[in-house]
Amino acid sequence: MNKKSQSLADDLKPYIAPFRYDGSGEFHLKSYKTNEKGGLDKDKATKIIEANRKRLNDFQEKLYAQDRWSMLLIFQGMDAAGKDSAIKSVFEGINPQGCDVWSFKQPSSRELDHDFMWRSMIALPERGRIGIFNRSYYEECLVVRVHSEILAKQKIPERLVTKDIWKERFEDISAIERYLARNGTVILKFFLNVSKEEQRERFLERLEDPAKNWKFSLADIGERKLWAKYQAAYQDMIHNTASKAAPWIVVPADHKWFARVVIGSTIVAALEELDLHFPKVDKADRSEFKQVREALLAEGKGEGTGKNKK
Repeated sequence: MNKKSQSLADDLKPYIAPFRYDGSGEFHLKSYKTNEKGGLDKDKATKIIEANRKRLNDFQEKLYAQDRWSMLLIFQGMDAAGKDSAIKSVFEGINPQGCDVWSFKQPSSRELDHDFMWRSMIALPERGRIGIFNRSYYEECLVVRVHSEILAKQKIPERLVTKDIWKERFEDISAIERYLARNGTVILKFFLNVSKEEQRERFLERLEDPAKNWKFSLADIGERKLWAKYQAAYQDMIHNTASKAAPWIVVPADHKWFARVVIGSTIVAALEELDLHFPKVDKADRSEFKQVREALLAEGKGEGTGKNKK
């Protein structure tokens, strides 16, 4: 790592390291605060967010041009945790040509005729691109676990639905993520950790703002009653699927501006490690460029002469 890269890594480390879990040691979700600010105020955070956008734009262009690596970003969290707005903010100004955003809703009948990973696998990012999953295959270890009736509709042979099914899904997901990492996909998984009280405030805001009414559903209130079950499911899932190749970042999400600092910094730092650069042009191509340049210059002189005659 060169001095510039090391300096960037050091600058961003305070907004990444405390929230990153890669499977090393114990994991206790309750030990992660939802209202952390990292010693920042909103003004300082805004400057970091803007700087990260510029860095991300630069890295994304090189990632696309180099066409070697791909990046998969997974966003999970309770309703109103801020997934949509975080994605919109962090990627503001980024060339959409190099990014794909997928939002996975309730599975269709066609999707239910496949294994639970299928619809996500066909949406994986190509080399040179960033794929963003707004919710993902991890819903299969969250909402499906909390609502057993959903699992019953997944057409899995009955004898395969045992008490070990969640452990098996963790194993399958980890194996696939390891495979993707070995083939050049950088995987970062963000859990937007919002408090129950903050979620309540955001629900009230949605009800009071006509522009946000469409986001609210009575089902959201029903899910709040299952808060403890979801927290237990997240605890088990993160503990069993975090790895160095595919770490979880437990993002403090009560303050949206700080969540965006953590998310943007994590992505930028990961891209910095790839040593991205624009492809080098060999001597033969440079020779052709010279000929093309001369032809274009000659063409321009010809057009100028024509204008003078008029």
